[in-house]
Amino acid sequence: MDSKVERQREHFDSIADEYLEARLNATHRDLKKRIWSAFSANKKALLASGARVLEPMCGMAEGLEIVETYFQSEIDYLGFDYSEKMVAAARRRLPKHQIEWADVTVFDPKDKQYDFIVLLGGLHHVYAVSDKVVMRLADSLAPGGYFLSYEPTQNCWLTRKIREKIYSANPTFDHKTEQGFDLEQLNTMFRQAGFDLIDQAYPGLLSYILYYNPDAFPWLNKGGVPGVKAAFSIDRLFWRNWIGRKLSFATLSLWRKRV
Repeated sequence: MDSKVERQREHFDSIADEYLEARLNATHRDLKKRIWSAFSANKKALLASGARVLEPMCGMAEGLEIVETYFQSEIDYLGFDYSEKMVAAARRRLPKHQIEWADVTVFDPKDKQYDFIVLLGGLHHVYAVSDKVVMRLADSLAPGGYFLSYEPTQNCWLTRKIREKIYSANPTFDHKTEQGFDLEQLNTMFRQAGFDLIDQAYPGLLSYILYYNPDAFPWLNKGGVPGVKAAFSIDRLFWRNWIGRKLSFATLSLWRKRV
């Protein structure tokens, strides 16, 4: 295993308990519900029944729940992660689904091609080899298949500097191995791997800052669900315009592999 990947595995194992607890927080769960309801609203027919779904770097398999809730409930699913603690937690939560330990940098689909890949906040953990990971995952996706990506991004000097400061000072993050993407860098990486952009939104605004990472920023997690509702209603005004694109700390993208 690559030394940086191993460092990330050790780091994530060390924070796994706090991460899992934070993902059960009421404000975090409410925000995710609002984000995915809004993004998936015009995509209900995206996946057919029985679609083959791959979730690399699955963590607690949040992507599985999102796909089943907002896109298609009848799927053939494989999830994998490089953190033993996260795999164990995901298996406890979702014992009926196939969830394995694997390293995304050397993942072998064993000649199986998938219809849909969902990868939520994983690529920035393998930032140094993220382009190779996207290429490898593209090979496991059938032509015409979809790749749903949600990654921390920046698109101006201010958000870049804020993230660099946070990553270097907050122990939730390992600044030596993980890094947010410049938005154009992220988009170029997918295009070069053979993808066309279908939809892109910029939800990393006020509600994201306050409520998406309660483990990293507990002092911001104030106001409860009403606070989430109010902040998200403001964010939706900027989801797809130049202001949101410029200031967002995260980007949600749907890509389609060229036929």
